Amino acid sequence: MFVPGNNPGMIRDAYIYGSDCIMFDLEDSVSVDQKDSARFLVYEALRTIDYGDKELIVRVNAPDTKTGVDDLEAMVRTRKVAIRLPKTETAADVLGCEKQIERIERENGIPVGSTRMMAAIESAKGVLNAEKIALSSKRLIGIALGAEDYVTDLKTNRSPEGIELLFARSMILLAARSAGIDAIDTVYSDVNNEEGLRKEARLIKQLGFDGKSVINPRQIKPICEIYTPTEKEIEKSQAVMDAIEQAHKKGSGVIALNGKMIDKPIVERAQRVLDLAKAAGVLGEGEDQA
Repeated sequence: MFVPGNNPGMIRDAYIYGSDCIMFDLEDSVSVDQKDSARFLVYEALRTIDYGDKELIVRVNAPDTKTGVDDLEAMVRTRKVAIRLPKTETAADVLGCEKQIERIERENGIPVGSTRMMAAIESAKGVLNAEKIALSSKRLIGIALGAEDYVTDLKTNRSPEGIELLFARSMILLAARSAGIDAIDTVYSDVNNEEGLRKEARLIKQLGFDGKSVINPRQIKPICEIYTPTEKEIEKSQAVMDAIEQAHKKGSGVIALNGKMIDKPIVERAQRVLDLAKAAGVLGEGEDQA
């Protein structure tokens, strides 16, 4: 969930809404004359507020600007957040930001490499370089699509069907998978259109995205519902894992369920379902064991 860095109420309460990750924004949602105060507000919040087990990320301003460097100086020193690099177009953008982060880590006695990064891809050039970006640094935990700037760069606009985003989503997803990191989809800007949000969330889940960004707490529940496996999906996945366990106990190299062979891709998909179920809190630890 994106949280504007100049909104004290949202910063204070961000952990109560149920998102998996809180994204404090120092970039687009903060006006130029409020950059310094927003940075101080987020820094102090990270020092004093217990956000529990939420993943914490800060979207900084461009690291090749003084404002961006100041953002990095403050946020890296908290030792609590990953850094989201905005408008990433090349691997060099990632490496330039990483160089600044490493300098700050060394100067402050922070273990080098401990600050993680995420890259937001928001232009045609960035999409075409998605794989190079995704593979550019071991610090990267994910890459994300920023649709508003991207469609502007394409000289078009967002449609209800999202056809203009299909190529970018596919490129970013494939790049993330090739690098073994997460792929996060863009925000859905119409906060009053829940059905449109659900439709888009179902689409990006089917494509293979790991999650979707939101700009309003009301958008969290619909997306979580779509990503949470159904009871039928959980039962089927548990049956697959049970069949594997039984085959191993019998010393059988042939694994079948209901007359159908179970191969590695089926096992991986079943494990993915069970992992999602655990993350959503609908399956306890150990419940997927035979």
